[in-house]
Amino acid sequence: MSARLVVLASGAGTTLQAILDATADPEFGATVVAVGTDRHDTGAERRARASGIDVFTVRLEDHPDREAFNVATAERIAGFEPDLLLLAGYMKILGRRVIGRFRTVNTHPSLLPAFPGAAAVRDALAAGVKVSGVTVHWVDEGVDTGPIIAQRPVSVEPDDTEQTLRARIQGVERGLFVATIGEIVRSGSAQAVPAGHRAPPAGARRCEVQVPTEAHVQEES
Repeated sequence: MSARLVVLASGAGTTLQAILDATADPEFGATVVAVGTDRHDTGAERRARASGIDVFTVRLEDHPDREAFNVATAERIAGFEPDLLLLAGYMKILGRRVIGRFRTVNTHPSLLPAFPGAAAVRDALAAGVKVSGVTVHWVDEGVDTGPIIAQRPVSVEPDDTEQTLRARIQGVERGLFVATIGEIVRSGSAQAVPAGHRAPPAGARRCEVQVPTEAHVQEES
């Protein structure tokens, strides 16, 4: 059975598009059943509609507080009965009403636990590191603190700016995210563990290898 995916996105939707392209192949093992946004008229919304996928929008400013926003978001997601919730450039922090209810995967532009938060690329440059990268992880209620599923390194060049490093990281990020999602759904772990289970299930870490730094890094294929 094909796993049901709901994708949340806030911007242009380039990562969403990579997911849509991958799931067009029946052998991928998953189908995007809905796309949610936190604002109207985004590139992600347009990409989803162009693919004939249901779109819903839940805006924080339409609710009295963040708790009500989370409740409304959770209800809209639940209507599509997802096996897995994906955050693809989604810029709102979600609370227990969502994260505690749906098994959720996110991607982050650093080798966590280094440089969590929204300024990860800028922070890596400021720290003078020689290698940054991408992390795909399960989402918990912390900020980029959930269990790591897969990582891939990206070298930091001497003349990198925040824009050039971010662009190179994003180029790696899309492929790693899609590959990792594929591993999860084909292993059956997207459907085997109840919503709200926060530890990575057996089989979900198969795209990782150990490296001397103790980070879990997926090598280039």
